[in-house]
Amino acid sequence: MVEQSPPAAPGTMIHRHALATRLWHWVTAIAMFIMIGSGIGILKAHPHLYWGRYGANFDSPWLSLSWMPGWVSTGLNILTLPTNYNLALSRRWHLLFALVLAFALLAFMIVSLVNRHFQRQLRVRAGELAPRNVLHDLKEHLAFRFHDPADPSAYNIFQKLSYVGVIFVLIPLLILTGLTMSPALNAAWPWLLDLFGGRQSARSIHFIAAFGITLFIVVHLVLVILAGPINELRSMITGRWRVPGDDS
Repeated sequence: MVEQSPPAAPGTMIHRHALATRLWHWVTAIAMFIMIGSGIGILKAHPHLYWGRYGANFDSPWLSLSWMPGWVSTGLNILTLPTNYNLALSRRWHLLFALVLAFALLAFMIVSLVNRHFQRQLRVRAGELAPRNVLHDLKEHLAFRFHDPADPSAYNIFQKLSYVGVIFVLIPLLILTGLTMSPALNAAWPWLLDLFGGRQSARSIHFIAAFGITLFIVVHLVLVILAGPINELRSMITGRWRVPGDDS
């Protein structure tokens, strides 16, 4: 029987995030910030979403964001990249950082398989999905207690599910649907159009995935602030994290 180490006492400084995780986090954060801003700039050109292969001004969209172009005249376009309407420049920024995002994700996945980060930190065990455990973690979150005293550095079930959803579902969806919207890649890989049901469907799924990631970022930032921004930022910069006490 392997003897387990006792949990770190509150106030103890421990190593929480590996270098590869920290690098991927910041590269992805920068890439996402630029891609969301440039994506808004691209969407302004035709702020309507459709299902199927075709979509134009006379088709019926499932979602219309016709108020978006008005951001330019009202001055509410601070999130757009660039802030003035420039479709060509928005596309260049978007495509450049799409490559950064894709290759960063690929490198992170390879390293995380080698150093067993996925298996040690993100593997969801059956017992964690039991209603009693999920309810317990939810109550702890509502009480602003985000860490298990028995294993402070471990991710709770909500962290695991959200990280797994972003890493293995939403970001890959962004990449694949982005490729599907490229006419050149449609010619080379026509199966992408069949996979997503047409270019307009791919565009809609791309928007939904981007919205999901944006929502994740907002919730993530709120929780970082509630958990203690100095401690959380230090852990993602240096890897060192102070175990919170009862009053943290």
